[in-house]
Amino acid sequence: MLKLYGSTTSPFVRRIRMWLANVEHQYINLQIFEGEDRALLASRNPTMKIPMIEDEGELIYDSRVIFRYLQQKQAGQPLSWEQENQLTLIDSANDSFVQLLLLQRSGIDTQADKLYFKLQRERIEATLQHLNSLVEQQQFEQWGYPEICLFCLIDWVEFRQLHNLQGVPALLAFQTKHKDRIEVASTDPRSS
Repeated sequence: MLKLYGSTTSPFVRRIRMWLANVEHQYINLQIFEGEDRALLASRNPTMKIPMIEDEGELIYDSRVIFRYLQQKQAGQPLSWEQENQLTLIDSANDSFVQLLLLQRSGIDTQADKLYFKLQRERIEATLQHLNSLVEQQQFEQWGYPEICLFCLIDWVEFRQLHNLQGVPALLAFQTKHKDRIEVASTDPRSS
């Protein structure tokens, strides 16, 4: 049986959990920062990042690679180049938010006037504005993998209180539109 290793609060794991909503699998929730779960992750995945799947003896790392693997296995349509670019935008913002959150949790002032922090904040702002524009242009009208990833980003940013999203109203409307979906509710980190 397909095994998905992750954390209930990770937006990268949540997107795979939502994508697998109708696929039989075992979800293994890990506490990735310490203890036995950290040791398990380190023994199975040299990147020590989640999500990771195990399927038929194969270990697959990274949410985008996992999605491609699952699509190929299920004979699904590959993403278009436009959708791939949408995922790059979403992943870029997500990565920057994760980096800033980990630094904050390490006691580092991410509001300091330092190049690294400026670059992350600049990337976040530009990417969120562009994604907002794409939603306004109806580029996220389906409920496929790109839409799931966008939802997970926006919902996670709100859950972690990482950004005031009032300046991107189309993204907030997108979140509201999809928040009552079964796979959204069943993977909500607030209820974990």
